[in-house]
Amino acid sequence: MEFTAMGGLLVWGTLVGLDLATLAQVMIARPIVAGVVAGLIVGDVQSGLIVGAVLELFAMEVLPFGAARYPDYGLGAVAASATAAGAPDVFGIGIAVVVGLVIAYLGETSIQFVRQRTTVDVQRHRDAIDAGDVRIIYRLHRRGVLRDFGRVVSLTVVGLILSVIVRATVPVTLRGAVVLSAVAIGVGLGTTFVSGVRVARDARHGWIWLVSGLVAGAAWVVQ
Repeated sequence: MEFTAMGGLLVWGTLVGLDLATLAQVMIARPIVAGVVAGLIVGDVQSGLIVGAVLELFAMEVLPFGAARYPDYGLGAVAASATAAGAPDVFGIGIAVVVGLVIAYLGETSIQFVRQRTTVDVQRHRDAIDAGDVRIIYRLHRRGVLRDFGRVVSLTVVGLILSVIVRATVPVTLRGAVVLSAVAIGVGLGTTFVSGVRVARDARHGWIWLVSGLVAGAAWVVQ
C-alpha cells in the first residue's frame, strides 16, 4: 500500500475515532461510512463498502452513548478496509472483518482506559470544579480531548500495521476465504437479528416493525 494512502487512512481514522464521542458526532464513525471512505482512499471502494456493511451489522447491537461499553467499530472498519483493499472477489472480506473486530474490541478497552484517566483527573480537581473554576473546567476538557486524540491515533496506527502484517503473512485459500466470509456475515446477521428481537420485545409495536423490516429486506434481496 502506498505511503500516501497510509497517511490518508491515518488522518481519516483519527477523524472517525474522534467522531465517536469526543468531537463533531456527525456519524462518520458508523462502520459503513468509515469503510466506504477508507476504501476510496486506498482505491477499492467496493471492498470498503462490503467490510463496512458487515461491521455495521455488529455495530447495530449497541448504541454508543452514555456509560455504555461499546467497541470502536468505525476504526475497525478503517483497518478492515486497508486489509481487504485490492484482494480479488471474497478473498479479503472474511479476514478483513476479523481484523476489524480485533481493532474494534481493542478500541473498547482503550475507551475504558481514557474514561478512567479522565475520572481520576476530575476527582483530583473536585474542589475547584465545585467552586465553579472555569479555567480548571476548560483545562480538564482539553486534557480529555487530547487523551482521546492520543487513543485514536495510536489505535489507527495499530490497525494499519496489523492490516499490513495480515496481508503479507496470512495465507488464505479460496475455500477458506469463502467459509470465513460466510461465517463473518452470518454472525453479523445473527447479532443484528438478536438485537432487533430485544428491541422489539421492549418497544411498543416493536414486533410489527421487526417483521415488516424482515419482509421488506427479504423482498429486496429476492428482487
